[in-house]
Amino acid sequence: MIRVERVPEPPDFDEKVRRPGSAWLAERRAEGGAAEGRPRDYWTPFRERLAEGFRNLCAYHAMRENVGTVDHFRSVKKHPQLAYEWSNYRFASGLMNQVKKDADVLDPHEVGEGWFEISLPSLQLVATDKIPAEHRELALHTLRRLRLDQGEAVIRCRQAWYELHARGRLSLEGLYEVAPLIAAAVEKQNRERGRAAHEALRAGGPTLSADPSPEKPSE
Repeated sequence: MIRVERVPEPPDFDEKVRRPGSAWLAERRAEGGAAEGRPRDYWTPFRERLAEGFRNLCAYHAMRENVGTVDHFRSVKKHPQLAYEWSNYRFASGLMNQVKKDADVLDPHEVGEGWFEISLPSLQLVATDKIPAEHRELALHTLRRLRLDQGEAVIRCRQAWYELHARGRLSLEGLYEVAPLIAAAVEKQNRERGRAAHEALRAGGPTLSADPSPEKPSE
C-alpha cells in the first residue's frame, strides 16, 4: 500500500449519487428493509473520476488497474448510511474488492511514506518499522486479510510488471507510474549494489557487476 491523497468530490456527485441514493435508502427503511440486500448502484458512472484521483492505481495493491471498481471502504453491509458518500469510496481492483469484502482494513488515505516495502527478488510486501505503533496491528492485519504479503495472485501481478522492467521494456520512471512500490524496491537495490561496488573498489577488492538490471524474481 502507498499513501493516496483524498480525491475532491465531483460537483455533480450530490445530484447524481447522494440524493437519489439517500432517497432509495429512505424508501427501503420505510418498507422495513433497512440494511437488507445490496444498495442500488448509482456510483459506477463516477468510477473513472475516482480512478483518475488514484492515478489508476489500486488503493490496496498499488499497481495499475485499467478498469477497477468502486470499493466502499466501510462496507455497505455494516455502514449502509455511507453507501452514497464520496468520502467512503476507494478505487480498487476487482480482486482486492472481492477479497476485502466487509473487513476493516488500513485506509490508504492514512498510510504514511515508507510504511510498506517490496522485498526482492521474492516480490513479497513487508511492513517496515516506520509504521507507528498505533497503526501496526491494523497494518499487519491488512497484509494478511488482503493477501498483500505473499498472495499468489498479487505476486503474479507484481512479477509481470517487474519482468517488463528487467527485460528493458519499461523504464524505472515508467515502473513508478504503474507499480511504485516495485520501482522503489528496484531503485533501492540499485543503490545498494552501487554502494557495495564503490566500497569494494575503495578496498581494492573485486567489484560487483556494473549491470544495473534487477535479479529475476524467484518462481
